[in-house]
Amino acid sequence: MIERLRALGITGPFLSVTLLFFAWGFICSNNDPLIVALRAAFRLSYTEALLTQLAFFLASGLIALPAAALGNRIGPVRTIIAALAMMVAGCLLVRGATGLGHYAPILAALFVLASGITTLQVAANPLAAALGPHRTSHFRLTFAQTFNSLGVVLGVHYGSTLMLGDAAMAPPQGVLADAAGRAEALAAVARAFGIMAALLLVAVLFVWSQRRRIELAAAAIPPAPQASVLAALKSRWALMGAGAIALYVGAEVAIGSIMINFLNQPGILGLPLEEGGRYLANFYWGGALAGRLIGSAVLTRVAAPRLLGTCAAIAAGLCLAVLTGSGPLAGFAALSVGLFNSIMFPTIFSLTLERSDAAPSSTSGLLCLAIVGGAALPLLVGRLADAISLSAAFVVPALAYALIAAFALAAGRQQRLVAA
Repeated sequence: MIERLRALGITGPFLSVTLLFFAWGFICSNNDPLIVALRAAFRLSYTEALLTQLAFFLASGLIALPAAALGNRIGPVRTIIAALAMMVAGCLLVRGATGLGHYAPILAALFVLASGITTLQVAANPLAAALGPHRTSHFRLTFAQTFNSLGVVLGVHYGSTLMLGDAAMAPPQGVLADAAGRAEALAAVARAFGIMAALLLVAVLFVWSQRRRIELAAAAIPPAPQASVLAALKSRWALMGAGAIALYVGAEVAIGSIMINFLNQPGILGLPLEEGGRYLANFYWGGALAGRLIGSAVLTRVAAPRLLGTCAAIAAGLCLAVLTGSGPLAGFAALSVGLFNSIMFPTIFSLTLERSDAAPSSTSGLLCLAIVGGAALPLLVGRLADAISLSAAFVVPALAYALIAAFALAAGRQQRLVAA
């Protein structure tokens, strides 16, 4: 058994890196209950509350390339330690910013935290894929991403329990009426991020203790050829893939961000905010975790474009069911989207790499930068939620998934032309 695991690349250094996937999934997922808590504390509109997600999208767009340059200069292990330290600082800044009683400083602190997470992603993704035999690199990265999904599920539970336990006593739409309620909600946010800072500090110390083993394993990785992201701008498939990635990330984040308030509505499920957070964790993000495990097996038998197109079409249909329905049917339709989100990101990524005319490193760089384009979708969802209703806002992800299905159809046709 041990020899088989080593053949797959499941070694001590790899498992140490895999724990980092869990860590950033756990931290990022706290955005969903955080949005509800901040909206309640500051009486924000949905559009204003979803600016918390914009901080993370901006970090992806502004920090990804500098983080890659840092990794090239000091190596992946030191970059990971620097990223974790930045995440500790970000959590502490969020904790401190809550004491100021204003929304803007919290957004600035979240950008620092998001910059650390982006740096960690840039360093850890290729390292996890490379720490072992090349032929099993896809398995290792998928395995590591499964831990990321597990971190998301547990993180939403954590954030909902700590940040929404008191907010659940608020009026139906989660708007606190007085200064005492605001102070209570912000104190809960500060407590949650203070604990996360302590946990991340433990992660820093752990990676520091394992740095020699990881560096020795990473030393065997051949350096990747450098390629400009601009080269991918000349490839039609790289551009199409970048658009699909932006649509997927934006749709997934937007739905997760409004889900707790959506389920809280009397006309849907009427759940208390804290319980809505548990539904979000178990059904939406838990569905993504289960779907990633199931999808890995299905992809061995079903062509990737067909599976992607099917999942995107079903996700679009579920969003339309939310748009036109109400009650438990609409609530569980929204939650079910998570199951069909699961395989989209890695499948879009791999299909684009296979079809792009540009170098893989250039195409990959463009796809990572494209994530920032998804920021527009949560803002559109917020505006529609404010102007019409939360149910009406699901038209935005419905259109996004329809366009992803069109991308999958085009990828399938390209595959048939190549085969012919």
